[in-house]
Amino acid sequence: MAAMTVTVRIPTTLRPLTEGSATVSTSGATVAAVLADLETRHPGLRERILDESGALHRFVNVFVDDEDVRFLNGPGTEVPDGATVAIVPAVAGGAEV
Repeated sequence: MAAMTVTVRIPTTLRPLTEGSATVSTSGATVAAVLADLETRHPGLRERILDESGALHRFVNVFVDDEDVRFLNGPGTEVPDGATVAIVPAVAGGAEV
């Protein structure tokens, strides 16, 4: 079976780990496999996205073609060939009253 090509959108805060690239091509059949492949190409990314148990950090959102993987199968979410995976830091805050 040929490796599937996936585009990963990298947030500004993680771009120093990808030599400044906003998007990176990688492969994998699941979010976990995509992140593992990304880690081999750009060491240090995985620990910023997943905790020691392999779950998503609560302050990071990951989307597969605009679908939040937290509402799918988390890191086990399937990633179709040609999909876009977006890594999005959670934004916290509120308006002052």
